[in-house]
Amino acid sequence: MDKKEVLFQKLSDAVLEMETENTVMYAEEVIENGIDAFEAIDKGLSNGMNRAGQLFEEEEYFVPELLMCSDAMYAGLGILKPHIKLSTSADRFKVVIGVIKGDTHDIGKNLVKLMLETSDFDVIDLGRDVPPADFVRRAKEESASIICISTLMTTTMDGMSEVIHILNTENIRNQFKVMVGGGPISQNFCDKIGADGYSVNAADAVRLAKKLAGAEAALK
Repeated sequence: MDKKEVLFQKLSDAVLEMETENTVMYAEEVIENGIDAFEAIDKGLSNGMNRAGQLFEEEEYFVPELLMCSDAMYAGLGILKPHIKLSTSADRFKVVIGVIKGDTHDIGKNLVKLMLETSDFDVIDLGRDVPPADFVRRAKEESASIICISTLMTTTMDGMSEVIHILNTENIRNQFKVMVGGGPISQNFCDKIGADGYSVNAADAVRLAKKLAGAEAALK
């Protein structure tokens, strides 16, 4: 591996192993070596957090470990985020994003938000524990193009389908693209509730959002 890939691996491992000081050190090395900060977040910090999430699903990690991993990740973000080049495009697609009602896990949502913001999207963050109706209301108020809904809990997944139901009931489903994501979500669930797309991680979410935004732009 070249130096860049080695640093990304070290960042990922530091997050996974809950090593905050090392995460900061490697993030600073990224900047010192002129390596792209966005790529370091994607392939380093985000990758490490995804690995931690996998261990959580396998019950090798529990909530305390996941929180310590997130502390390390956020410490790295504090170093890298100021070095990301934000888009200055005036014609940015609006995205409403949030964690569905009943769930307060927002690490994944925050990563997606950050990466969307650095990829030509104007992001309205509703936070966590968001009622289905609030996604629809804010999307209408903001004239958003995309609604992004996440959850880490199987018990709250039905709230995602409720958002789709509200859009259909109000006859405005065709006005918004709906993206879903989170640990228990699958492509099969996405298709079942009638969402427009599903992503397994933050980087895929950005690619999907660009694809959906491009499809919408082609219709205008």
